[in-house]
Amino acid sequence: MPARAARPGLYISVDIEADGPIPGPYSMLSLGAAVAGRQDGASYTAADPERHTFYRELRPVGDRFVPEALAVSGLDRDRLLREGADPLAAMDAFRAWVRTVAAEAGAQPVMCGYPASFDWTFLYWYLMAFGDDSPFGHSGCLDMKTLYATKAGVPLRAAVKGRMPRELLSARPHTHHALDDAVEQAELMSNLMLWTPPSAADPARKGSGPSRPTG
Repeated sequence: MPARAARPGLYISVDIEADGPIPGPYSMLSLGAAVAGRQDGASYTAADPERHTFYRELRPVGDRFVPEALAVSGLDRDRLLREGADPLAAMDAFRAWVRTVAAEAGAQPVMCGYPASFDWTFLYWYLMAFGDDSPFGHSGCLDMKTLYATKAGVPLRAAVKGRMPRELLSARPHTHHALDDAVEQAELMSNLMLWTPPSAADPARKGSGPSRPTG
């Protein structure tokens, strides 16, 4: 029996800002997302990351917070307690947005992050805690650090932006505003998907080991 063809994937860059290290005891304060691109088999088409975006600031769910985490985002937790979106309403709106852009693309949504581990932990917890439903399933996430490490042939701990070739990086600043960073990292995602490392592009260099990233 022939294998069933895989559905195309729509990669959605997600960035969150939080007031602590883990969800539950601490809160997700803002959520930004931007469509990065669509993969159909071996073909990847980058999207304009500013065309389809989502952003919410959320009301904290608990009393605990880490002052240093708040300082990173610059968000005012007291203001969010008064004005932040209800987490259930925010997650409902996010689910609807993801499913709309995925349906328009005729593709299955995949969350991507840099690194995905932190953002996915908060995102999945919130999706399940507030609505019990994830449009990405339980494992539909891709880590850009792992993608780079695999393509570049470097250890995961060396997969940092400071060591990546400059042509992979977005020219946009990393502001720690969730939407700004989601858009910036959507460009990084597309650049990584379309990137052929020098060692793979040059047949003469195959078997000689991976080149060391510069930049």
